[in-house]
Amino acid sequence: MIFDTIILGSGPAGFSASIYAGRAGLLCLQLSGPEEGGKLTLTDKIENYPGVGTVTGFELINTLKAQALETGITYKNESAIQVNFNKYPFEIKTENEFYSTKTLIIAMGSRVNWLNIPSEEKFKGRGISVCATCDGFFYKNKDVAVIGGGNTALYESLHLAQTSKRVTIICKDSFLNGERILLDKVKNTPNIQILNNSAVVEFIGTNKLTHLKLHQTPPERDFLLPVDGCFEAIGFSPSSQLFQNKLDINAKGYIKTNCQTFETNIEGVYACGDIQEQHYRQAIIASGSGALASLSAIEFLTHTNLSQ
Repeated sequence: MIFDTIILGSGPAGFSASIYAGRAGLLCLQLSGPEEGGKLTLTDKIENYPGVGTVTGFELINTLKAQALETGITYKNESAIQVNFNKYPFEIKTENEFYSTKTLIIAMGSRVNWLNIPSEEKFKGRGISVCATCDGFFYKNKDVAVIGGGNTALYESLHLAQTSKRVTIICKDSFLNGERILLDKVKNTPNIQILNNSAVVEFIGTNKLTHLKLHQTPPERDFLLPVDGCFEAIGFSPSSQLFQNKLDINAKGYIKTNCQTFETNIEGVYACGDIQEQHYRQAIIASGSGALASLSAIEFLTHTNLSQ
């Protein structure tokens, strides 16, 4: 079987692309990737996605998935591990089998960034987390820290503040960089404190995390912050390793695309969502880019008469 399009990824970009492909009557296969919903499922509260009010990341993903499946697409919980753009139709290999497709839409999103300091690995899962929604329960009435200064860090802090005794935001810059409404909520939450111009240089503990060693400048000083847990929210990197030396990718790892069609340097191959968007990283923007990538694939198939 040769698919009209294969969509890699199951975040808002991937499901949006599937909805448009399915409604156009394309023979469409969507491969979920290793984590259905991607990093959006780590978000406890989404308030700025038009038309759905306040929802969790899980709720939004489930809504998008249900809408995509209603169009009749094929959906599989598999991940692409190899692609071949030297043959047409293109070949996609997963853990289970090979697939062929006339167009490909890459919506694989991004992965969590870590500090990558020597003491970090020891405490992953033993005091260090990247998901307040997942692990915040374990720190009820305890002192926790959140590393980061953007929207993700602010959301994490507000979530943790509901149950934790104290939340300390550790920001390497002189100011937090997030939406005004979130900044106002953080500043008006009494059990959240902010340490600007600060960086974690070491995680300290025996069997579990007990302290963060921080360097703050100015003033130039090192000090220990007692914590029961620490949540890293320092951003994400695009999941584009599979396409190295196959597609045009910039120095930061983002796939280069045409800003109107989302086509890559290979005709019939498109990229959408956070794997190519390096500035705003919003769910609604990912959804829009997924729709545009799918419409471009539909137009490509129509004009080349390959979907007949």
